[in-house]
Amino acid sequence: MDRLTGMQVFVAVAQSGSFSATADKLEMSRAMVTRYVGELEQWLGARLLQRTTRSVTLTDAGESCLRRSQQMLALMESVEEETQHHGGALRGQLRVTCSMSLAYAQVAGAIADFLKLHPQLKIDLNASEGALNLVEARIDLALRISAEPDPALIGRGLAPCTSVLVASPEYLRAHGVPQQPSELAAHRCLSYANFGKSVWKLQRGDETAEVRVASHFSANEATALLQAALAGGGIALQPTYLANPRLRDGSLQALLPDWNPPDMTLYALYPSRKHLSPAVRALLDFLVERFAQPPWTLAD
Repeated sequence: MDRLTGMQVFVAVAQSGSFSATADKLEMSRAMVTRYVGELEQWLGARLLQRTTRSVTLTDAGESCLRRSQQMLALMESVEEETQHHGGALRGQLRVTCSMSLAYAQVAGAIADFLKLHPQLKIDLNASEGALNLVEARIDLALRISAEPDPALIGRGLAPCTSVLVASPEYLRAHGVPQQPSELAAHRCLSYANFGKSVWKLQRGDETAEVRVASHFSANEATALLQAALAGGGIALQPTYLANPRLRDGSLQALLPDWNPPDMTLYALYPSRKHLSPAVRALLDFLVERFAQPPWTLAD
């Protein structure tokens, strides 16, 4: 048995909780997935998975094997990337994660341009709103917008990220234009489900305002709220990297221009400075240059 492939199959089953889903992901038969796991268990002399008709769960031995397998697979990828980096050509595969809105507006295009420079590289982008464990998910680089990045990770600031209050002309004609932050309380507001759902914080110079808003529609993802605002659903807080094209074409209007939500920062996050592969270093350097002049600033 190819034990590294067996580890790869086992890790995929442990993460998905399904032999069938693993077979689809790895493009092999379900019988082959079962065979790899069985031979890995035979080699180790321990049952790794408890199987029922409805679920697949890890045994204690499986938990230990999962951690070690992930370490082995990460080391294998690191060795491949370092040994294959020859003559300036980067090879191998990187795994990157970011939010769906950031992927849509910025990161997908940035990765496409990066791969033009390094055509022998492969990049798997996980666009997700959930907080992934970078080690368990074998993520090489996470791009996150935050005021305080996870202290357990290495963070490199790429660019400031600003936000703006927006609404459609249709909504403003029907409900009026707020002139002060306090007036937001009387409007239909579109809020983030994960933070700031009921209270919006705004600042003007040294002055701050906290407004309790009526959230008639909430979502965990920025582009969903953008579409709701475009449909006349209410007032939304939007990152300028998403809102600017709509502000320029007039389909959205900026509100309370002197008042802004607190700025955050776009960070590149990775688990450790040790054994950072040449491909990850190259992508980091590319993103630093790419975001040196953020394309989502309000000025054209």
